[in-house]
Amino acid sequence: MGLLNERKGTPISFFMVQFVHPATKDITLAGVLSALADPARLQMVKAMIGQHDCMSCAAAAPCTMAKSTVSNHFRILREAGVVQTTKRGVEHRNVVREADIDARFPGLLKLILTHAEAG
Repeated sequence: MGLLNERKGTPISFFMVQFVHPATKDITLAGVLSALADPARLQMVKAMIGQHDCMSCAAAAPCTMAKSTVSNHFRILREAGVVQTTKRGVEHRNVVREADIDARFPGLLKLILTHAEAG
């Protein structure tokens, strides 16, 4: 028998959050460019690039943003195939999918980040 909510007497559902990430072959140029066109998302990717460990959403995002805004930005980056998100405890951990993007579009990410820093 499963666990019941004491107040309502209804079954309690336990599930892991499953993040959807496109396969490498499904990452599109339009998706990557669109995701990185936003200055806040570009800043988040720049903060995460080259990190050896995943970064939490809070560590990668400017602290002036609302949590819902940060979550939306990471959703867009994740759906475009720019970042990989995993859940560790209550934190969402993110890492840039550098190898996958380079496999689809060699040198694109480096080029975008280089020009973003210069511009």
